[in-house]
Amino acid sequence: MSSTEINKVERLLKLLIWLSSGRWYRLQELGERLKLSERSVYRYIAAMRSAGLIVEIGDSGYRIPKIGGRIKELSDLLHFSEEEAMILKEAIHAVDDNNELKANLIRKLYSLYDFDRVADTVVHPDRLPVIHNLLKAIREKRQVVIRDYHSSHGNLIRDRLVEPFDLTVNYSCVWVFDPESRKNKVFRTSRIRSVDLTDNLWQFTEQHEIEPCDVFRVYGKQKFPVKLRLSLTAYNLLIEEFPLSGSFIRKVNDQEYLYDGWVTSWDGIGRFVMGLSGEVEVISPKAFKTFLLGKAEGFINKNGG
Repeated sequence: MSSTEINKVERLLKLLIWLSSGRWYRLQELGERLKLSERSVYRYIAAMRSAGLIVEIGDSGYRIPKIGGRIKELSDLLHFSEEEAMILKEAIHAVDDNNELKANLIRKLYSLYDFDRVADTVVHPDRLPVIHNLLKAIREKRQVVIRDYHSSHGNLIRDRLVEPFDLTVNYSCVWVFDPESRKNKVFRTSRIRSVDLTDNLWQFTEQHEIEPCDVFRVYGKQKFPVKLRLSLTAYNLLIEEFPLSGSFIRKVNDQEYLYDGWVTSWDGIGRFVMGLSGEVEVISPKAFKTFLLGKAEGFINKNGG
């Protein structure tokens, strides 16, 4: 390899390191660092893109996107072939939405593609218009009107003017700020008929906040510790329905397991416990026991007990 070729490789590697650092670089800055003209730098970036690397182009310059603050290997940045992408798409659709492995796979796809292209792979085709409009609104920081949202609270179906600012990993939910209630909310994308973009930019950016999500897929600002004693049946069902719960479970013996974790609300874990009342013992806290008693009394009263 000639010295000229070695210099080219060295420049490409430097570009790769800088662009994958997480910050944006302008052609002028890269040219000064590499002692090249802006036109030459652009040719290098074009070569990287044609080789299959994802290089984002924005108002702030250029960068290679990544997730989780790191890129493990250069191969993590490469495109799949068309055939590989088709096989991967079919495999992803065959996996349950609640499976942790599916979520991890989609996270890795984020480092390969822009969000619209990931959506094309993991979202059912009839939901793509909703997801693409939400992604566009998030990129452009615009308010949207969510049409005919089916809310489980109050069994209402109505339009909502909101500020979408993030989507969950599998696109099943979108984080929005609701100006009407002045609260951050999570809307299920499956309950949205359509999304209309408005000309209004975000007005409440400083109030946008993503809240923690517990293993029962309920979001909330607070974390409440909870301990359960599970039978083998309850353990199996918990792991199957909520795979992330496994990190909080300890085996006592073949017939008994302990769940020692936290939740953001009693609602999610409450539905699970009440569905398996004979298989689960609530060890603590008292507040959760009181919540369950209230639900049980409400059910009895409603059904003429």
